[in-house]
Amino acid sequence: MSHAGLPRWLWLPAACGAAIVIVPIIGLLAQVPYAKLWNLISSDSALSALRLSLQTSLAATGLCVLGGVPLAFVLARARFPGRRVLRSLGLLPLVLPPVVGGIALLYTFGRMGLIGRYLEAGGISIAFTAIAVVLAQTFVSLPFMVMTLEGALRSTDPRYERIAAGLGASPTRSLLTVTIPVLAPALASGTVLCFARALGEFGATLTFAGSLQGRTRTMPLEIYLARETDPAQAIALSVVLMVIAFTIVAATYRTPKQARA
Repeated sequence: MSHAGLPRWLWLPAACGAAIVIVPIIGLLAQVPYAKLWNLISSDSALSALRLSLQTSLAATGLCVLGGVPLAFVLARARFPGRRVLRSLGLLPLVLPPVVGGIALLYTFGRMGLIGRYLEAGGISIAFTAIAVVLAQTFVSLPFMVMTLEGALRSTDPRYERIAAGLGASPTRSLLTVTIPVLAPALASGTVLCFARALGEFGATLTFAGSLQGRTRTMPLEIYLARETDPAQAIALSVVLMVIAFTIVAATYRTPKQARA
Protein backbone atom coordinates (compact mmCIF):
# COMPACT_ATOMS: atom_id res chain seq x y z
CA MET A 1 0.00 0.00 0.00
CA SER A 2 1.54 3.26 -1.16
CA HIS A 3 0.84 6.67 0.32
CA ALA A 4 3.89 8.64 -0.82
CA GLY A 5 3.41 12.37 -0.37
CA LEU A 6 0.22 11.97 1.66
CA PRO A 7 0.23 14.04 4.91
CA ARG A 8 -0.16 11.81 7.94
CA TRP A 9 -2.76 14.08 9.52
CA LEU A 10 -5.22 13.24 6.71
CA TRP A 11 -5.70 9.72 8.06
CA LEU A 12 -7.71 10.83 11.11
CA PRO A 13 -10.36 12.92 9.31
CA ALA A 14 -10.43 10.27 6.56
CA ALA A 15 -11.19 7.61 9.16
CA CYS A 16 -13.94 9.81 10.62
CA GLY A 17 -15.43 10.33 7.19
CA ALA A 18 -15.39 6.61 6.49
CA ALA A 19 -16.91 5.86 9.89
CA ILE A 20 -19.89 8.12 9.17
CA VAL A 21 -20.81 5.80 6.30
CA ILE A 22 -19.52 2.44 7.49
CA VAL A 23 -20.75 2.38 11.10
CA PRO A 24 -24.45 2.73 10.20
CA ILE A 25 -24.05 -0.06 7.66
CA ILE A 26 -22.55 -2.27 10.36
CA GLY A 27 -25.43 -1.30 12.62
CA LEU A 28 -27.91 -2.42 9.97
CA LEU A 29 -26.10 -5.70 9.33
CA ALA A 30 -26.02 -6.41 13.07
CA GLN A 31 -29.83 -6.38 13.13
CA VAL A 32 -30.41 -8.72 10.20
CA PRO A 33 -32.48 -11.80 11.20
CA TYR A 34 -30.21 -14.19 9.32
CA ALA A 35 -32.11 -17.29 10.43
CA LYS A 36 -35.22 -16.26 8.51
CA LEU A 37 -33.60 -13.98 5.95
CA TRP A 38 -34.64 -16.01 2.91
CA ASN A 39 -38.27 -16.17 3.99
CA LEU A 40 -38.36 -12.42 4.48
CA ILE A 41 -36.87 -11.51 1.11
CA SER A 42 -38.73 -14.16 -0.91
CA SER A 43 -42.28 -13.10 -0.05
CA ASP A 44 -44.60 -12.31 -2.95
CA SER A 45 -44.69 -8.60 -2.15
CA ALA A 46 -40.89 -8.37 -1.86
CA LEU A 47 -40.23 -10.22 -5.12
CA SER A 48 -42.87 -8.16 -6.90
CA ALA A 49 -41.31 -4.93 -5.65
CA LEU A 50 -37.81 -6.05 -6.61
CA ARG A 51 -38.96 -7.13 -10.07
CA LEU A 52 -40.71 -3.84 -10.68
CA SER A 53 -37.71 -1.87 -9.43
CA LEU A 54 -35.34 -3.67 -11.78
CA GLN A 55 -37.66 -3.34 -14.78
CA THR A 56 -38.43 0.34 -14.29
CA SER A 57 -34.81 1.19 -13.43
CA LEU A 58 -33.62 -0.41 -16.67
CA ALA A 59 -36.25 1.51 -18.63
CA ALA A 60 -35.32 4.78 -16.90
CA THR A 61 -31.64 4.14 -17.58
CA GLY A 62 -32.41 3.67 -21.26
CA LEU A 63 -34.21 7.02 -21.33
CA CYS A 64 -31.27 8.64 -19.52
CA VAL A 65 -28.91 7.37 -22.22
CA LEU A 66 -31.20 8.47 -25.05
CA GLY A 67 -31.74 11.95 -23.62
CA GLY A 68 -28.77 12.56 -21.37
CA VAL A 69 -25.98 11.74 -23.83
CA PRO A 70 -27.15 14.24 -26.49
CA LEU A 71 -27.77 16.87 -23.81
CA ALA A 72 -24.25 16.41 -22.43
CA PHE A 73 -22.76 16.84 -25.92
CA VAL A 74 -24.78 19.99 -26.55
CA LEU A 75 -23.79 21.51 -23.20
CA ALA A 76 -20.11 20.62 -23.60
CA ARG A 77 -19.51 21.45 -27.26
CA ALA A 78 -22.21 23.86 -28.48
CA ARG A 79 -22.24 27.60 -27.90
CA PHE A 80 -25.62 29.29 -27.75
CA PRO A 81 -27.49 31.85 -25.63
CA GLY A 82 -28.94 30.40 -22.47
CA ARG A 83 -26.50 27.48 -22.26
CA ARG A 84 -25.74 28.15 -18.59
CA VAL A 85 -29.44 28.33 -17.79
CA LEU A 86 -30.04 25.05 -19.61
CA ARG A 87 -27.19 23.39 -17.71
CA SER A 88 -28.55 24.62 -14.39
CA LEU A 89 -32.03 23.36 -15.20
CA GLY A 90 -30.67 20.04 -16.44
CA LEU A 91 -28.77 19.47 -13.20
CA LEU A 92 -31.50 20.87 -10.95
CA PRO A 93 -32.83 17.43 -9.84
CA LEU A 94 -29.46 16.79 -8.19
CA VAL A 95 -30.25 19.34 -5.49
CA LEU A 96 -34.03 19.39 -5.68
CA PRO A 97 -35.91 17.35 -3.04
CA PRO A 98 -37.35 14.31 -4.89
CA VAL A 99 -40.83 15.01 -3.57
CA VAL A 100 -40.74 18.39 -5.31
CA GLY A 101 -39.82 16.61 -8.52
CA GLY A 102 -42.76 14.28 -8.00
CA ILE A 103 -45.12 17.22 -7.57
CA ALA A 104 -43.73 18.85 -10.72
CA LEU A 105 -44.30 15.63 -12.66
CA LEU A 106 -47.80 15.29 -11.23
CA TYR A 107 -48.77 18.80 -12.33
CA THR A 108 -47.28 18.12 -15.74
CA PHE A 109 -48.49 14.60 -16.55
CA GLY A 110 -51.34 14.22 -14.05
CA ARG A 111 -54.98 14.17 -15.09
CA MET A 112 -55.26 17.97 -14.87
CA GLY A 113 -51.59 18.67 -15.58
CA LEU A 114 -50.06 20.83 -18.26
CA ILE A 115 -49.67 17.90 -20.67
CA GLY A 116 -51.64 15.24 -18.82
CA ARG A 117 -55.02 16.87 -19.52
CA TYR A 118 -54.50 16.41 -23.25
CA LEU A 119 -53.26 12.86 -22.80
CA GLU A 120 -56.33 12.07 -20.69
CA ALA A 121 -58.54 13.43 -23.46
CA GLY A 122 -56.92 10.89 -25.74
CA GLY A 123 -57.42 8.06 -23.25
CA ILE A 124 -53.82 7.99 -22.04
CA SER A 125 -53.25 8.03 -18.28
CA ILE A 126 -49.74 8.30 -16.87
CA ALA A 127 -49.94 9.26 -13.21
CA PHE A 128 -50.03 6.34 -10.75
CA THR A 129 -48.93 3.82 -13.38
CA ALA A 130 -45.66 2.01 -14.09
CA ILE A 131 -44.93 4.69 -16.70
CA ALA A 132 -45.05 7.27 -13.91
CA VAL A 133 -42.47 5.23 -12.00
CA VAL A 134 -40.15 5.29 -15.02
CA LEU A 135 -40.61 9.03 -15.54
CA ALA A 136 -39.93 9.76 -11.86
CA GLN A 137 -36.79 7.65 -11.92
CA THR A 138 -35.64 9.26 -15.15
CA PHE A 139 -36.22 12.75 -13.75
CA VAL A 140 -33.89 12.18 -10.80
CA SER A 141 -31.33 10.04 -12.65
CA LEU A 142 -30.70 11.88 -15.92
CA PRO A 143 -28.50 14.61 -14.35
CA PHE A 144 -25.97 11.92 -13.37
CA MET A 145 -25.49 11.03 -17.03
CA VAL A 146 -25.23 14.68 -18.07
CA MET A 147 -22.77 15.57 -15.32
CA THR A 148 -20.56 12.51 -15.86
CA LEU A 149 -20.41 12.74 -19.63
CA GLU A 150 -20.12 16.51 -19.87
CA GLY A 151 -17.17 16.46 -17.48
CA ALA A 152 -15.48 13.77 -19.56
CA LEU A 153 -16.13 15.70 -22.77
CA ARG A 154 -14.57 18.84 -21.37
CA SER A 155 -11.41 16.95 -20.42
CA THR A 156 -11.14 15.14 -23.76
CA ASP A 157 -8.78 16.53 -26.40
CA PRO A 158 -10.93 17.50 -29.42
CA ARG A 159 -8.02 17.18 -31.84
CA TYR A 160 -9.00 13.59 -32.68
CA GLU A 161 -12.34 14.86 -33.91
CA ARG A 162 -10.63 17.58 -35.92
CA ILE A 163 -8.34 15.01 -37.49
CA ALA A 164 -11.32 12.84 -38.40
CA ALA A 165 -13.06 15.87 -39.90
CA GLY A 166 -9.90 16.69 -41.86
CA LEU A 167 -9.96 13.19 -43.29
CA GLY A 168 -13.47 13.75 -44.57
CA ALA A 169 -15.54 12.19 -41.79
CA SER A 170 -18.97 13.71 -41.26
CA PRO A 171 -19.87 15.03 -37.77
CA THR A 172 -22.05 11.95 -37.21
CA ARG A 173 -19.35 9.54 -38.30
CA SER A 174 -16.78 11.34 -36.17
CA LEU A 175 -19.12 11.16 -33.19
CA LEU A 176 -19.78 7.44 -33.56
CA THR A 177 -16.29 6.26 -34.50
CA VAL A 178 -14.04 8.65 -32.58
CA THR A 179 -15.76 10.48 -29.74
CA ILE A 180 -18.02 7.77 -28.34
CA PRO A 181 -15.24 5.12 -28.15
CA VAL A 182 -12.99 7.58 -26.31
CA LEU A 183 -15.80 8.36 -23.87
CA ALA A 184 -16.80 4.71 -23.37
CA PRO A 185 -15.60 4.53 -19.71
CA ALA A 186 -17.45 7.73 -18.79
CA LEU A 187 -20.54 6.57 -20.65
CA ALA A 188 -20.46 3.26 -18.80
CA SER A 189 -20.04 5.01 -15.44
CA GLY A 190 -22.88 7.41 -16.16
CA THR A 191 -25.15 4.56 -17.22
CA VAL A 192 -24.47 2.55 -14.07
CA LEU A 193 -24.92 5.59 -11.84
CA CYS A 194 -28.26 6.33 -13.51
CA PHE A 195 -29.39 2.77 -12.88
CA ALA A 196 -28.29 2.90 -9.24
CA ARG A 197 -30.05 6.23 -8.66
CA ALA A 198 -33.23 4.98 -10.33
CA LEU A 199 -33.16 1.81 -8.25
CA GLY A 200 -33.08 3.80 -5.02
CA GLU A 201 -35.61 6.47 -5.98
CA PHE A 202 -38.36 7.03 -3.41
CA GLY A 203 -39.82 10.53 -3.03
CA ALA A 204 -40.68 11.40 -6.62
CA THR A 205 -42.02 7.90 -7.23
CA LEU A 206 -44.31 7.98 -4.19
CA THR A 207 -45.66 11.43 -5.07
CA PHE A 208 -46.20 10.83 -8.79
CA ALA A 209 -46.85 7.08 -9.02
CA GLY A 210 -48.19 6.15 -5.59
CA SER A 211 -47.65 2.75 -3.98
CA LEU A 212 -49.86 0.15 -5.63
CA GLN A 213 -48.57 -3.38 -5.05
CA GLY A 214 -47.53 -5.04 -8.28
CA ARG A 215 -48.01 -1.82 -10.26
CA THR A 216 -46.03 1.07 -8.79
CA ARG A 217 -44.63 -0.20 -5.47
CA THR A 218 -40.88 -0.37 -5.94
CA MET A 219 -38.39 -1.82 -3.47
CA PRO A 220 -37.75 1.47 -1.57
CA LEU A 221 -41.52 1.90 -1.14
CA GLU A 222 -41.87 -1.70 0.03
CA ILE A 223 -39.14 -1.11 2.61
CA TYR A 224 -40.82 2.05 3.85
CA LEU A 225 -44.16 0.30 4.31
CA ALA A 226 -42.57 -2.78 5.91
CA ARG A 227 -40.84 -0.54 8.46
CA GLU A 228 -44.22 0.08 10.10
CA THR A 229 -45.69 -3.43 9.89
CA ASP A 230 -42.69 -5.80 9.86
CA PRO A 231 -39.37 -4.21 10.89
CA ALA A 232 -37.50 -7.49 10.36
CA GLN A 233 -38.58 -7.60 6.72
CA ALA A 234 -37.67 -3.94 6.28
CA ILE A 235 -34.17 -4.71 7.52
CA ALA A 236 -33.85 -7.76 5.26
CA LEU A 237 -35.03 -5.88 2.17
CA SER A 238 -32.73 -2.98 3.01
CA VAL A 239 -29.80 -5.37 3.01
CA VAL A 240 -30.83 -6.73 -0.39
CA LEU A 241 -30.99 -3.22 -1.85
CA MET A 242 -27.70 -2.33 -0.16
CA VAL A 243 -25.95 -5.39 -1.65
CA ILE A 244 -27.21 -4.52 -5.12
CA ALA A 245 -26.09 -0.89 -4.71
CA PHE A 246 -22.68 -1.95 -3.38
CA THR A 247 -22.17 -4.28 -6.33
CA ILE A 248 -23.04 -1.49 -8.75
CA VAL A 249 -20.73 1.04 -7.11
CA ALA A 250 -17.87 -1.48 -6.81
CA ALA A 251 -18.20 -2.39 -10.47
CA THR A 252 -18.27 1.26 -11.52
CA TYR A 253 -15.38 2.53 -9.43
CA ARG A 254 -13.07 -0.48 -9.42
CA THR A 255 -9.43 0.54 -9.26
CA PRO A 256 -7.39 -0.14 -12.42
CA LYS A 257 -4.58 -2.66 -11.98
CA GLN A 258 -1.95 -0.15 -12.90
CA ALA A 259 -3.20 2.20 -10.15
CA ARG A 260 -2.80 -0.51 -7.53
CA ALA A 261 0.72 -1.36 -8.48
